[in-house]
Amino acid sequence: MKKITIAIDGHSSCGKSTMAKDLARRINYIYIDTGAMYRTVTLYALRNGMIAADGTIDTERLQQQMDSIKISFAYNQATGRPDTYLNGECVEKEIRTIEVSSCVSPIAALPFVREQLVKQQQDMGREKGVVMDGRDIGTNVFPDAELKIFVTADAKVRAQRRYDELKGKGMEADYDEIYKNVVERDYIDSHRETAPLRKAEDALVLDNSTMTIEEQNEWLYNQYQTRAM
Repeated sequence: MKKITIAIDGHSSCGKSTMAKDLARRINYIYIDTGAMYRTVTLYALRNGMIAADGTIDTERLQQQMDSIKISFAYNQATGRPDTYLNGECVEKEIRTIEVSSCVSPIAALPFVREQLVKQQQDMGREKGVVMDGRDIGTNVFPDAELKIFVTADAKVRAQRRYDELKGKGMEADYDEIYKNVVERDYIDSHRETAPLRKAEDALVLDNSTMTIEEQNEWLYNQYQTRAM
């Protein structure tokens, strides 16, 4: 089979990363979690006092320090999936908190953040044989990807999944707060000026509201086989 680029876009908490990681492992492709990259920039901004209590972002300081934010991925043998690193520190757990989730959409909407991370993503995927998920992979990062998927699910279902995920990791979680965050992120992601969330014209839509992980993985694998022949 030929090597292709697989772009998976969609709403927050749809399980995009899970299905992308599972597919990449199954077909021996490189997986790139673009959402984790934006979460990592958000974590850096929070740690360095660049996001005020009212959500205001010190964009000037953040832009000046973007070159100091080095993001990388390393395979975790225990989980069988890649972990995200910020300047050499594993931050996989820290970037999944509700605090980061609440701030990531405004950070991701900043043109200078997107410009820098998109360039990194395009460099990572230049040789094909990659699975990449995010908000604008099929429309902006890899508009020529051979396989584009747009994933969606009911907001309440997504909130419950996110709640279960956090509780499963032993982290504090409040369903109502998570649901509010899911709805807010949908609006921000879809209405931002720079690379808003939208379905590429040639993307296949997957509504996984009532699907199991196994069912969606098999569906995605079948789509890959069709395009890579």
